[in-house]
Amino acid sequence: MDKAVMQDISYGLYVLTASMDGKDNGCIINTLSQVTSSPNRISVTVNKQNHTHDMIVRTGVFNVSFISEDAGFWMFEHFGFRSGRDCDKFGKMSYPVADNGVRYVDRCTRSYLSGRVVQTIDLGTHTMFIADVTGGEKICECPPMTYAYYHKNVKPAPQQTESKGYRCKLCGYVYEGDVLPADFVCPICKHGADDFEAI
Repeated sequence: MDKAVMQDISYGLYVLTASMDGKDNGCIINTLSQVTSSPNRISVTVNKQNHTHDMIVRTGVFNVSFISEDAGFWMFEHFGFRSGRDCDKFGKMSYPVADNGVRYVDRCTRSYLSGRVVQTIDLGTHTMFIADVTGGEKICECPPMTYAYYHKNVKPAPQQTESKGYRCKLCGYVYEGDVLPADFVCPICKHGADDFEAI
């Protein structure tokens, strides 16, 4: 199978938040889906290694903030690339609390909704939480961010490291340095500096 096909599935990006024992936490997910309209129910699927997962298991309530296209990479660094077990993601930030007692992200956010878990499905590495929607609010008119938009416009491109030096045109040996000495001899094919090209 061509696994690239899976990348054609359309996803949104969200901050999933939970609260337990006076501590707030959140993580980035792309797995929110409405499963029924009557009753109004959603599903979120969360990796069991996430601290937010354990908080939802214990409390049964959560919020989902819909990241908008004006969000910068900071949002993903803050909520996605570190664990709430090791840091307080809400420690220095003031975010509102919804009626369910859980914080939600109101910056660079299209809207949010609140969920109360009615069923869990064990998927091995992940848990799917089926939840009744208990509240929500639209925050701005900026379009919600998709996974494709994130990869095209937000995620930094990998930095390409440029090799500096000279390559032997005969055997491919690379001399690393800004200046190739005039008397340099290739240690592989024994040709001189005239047979090297800058890379």
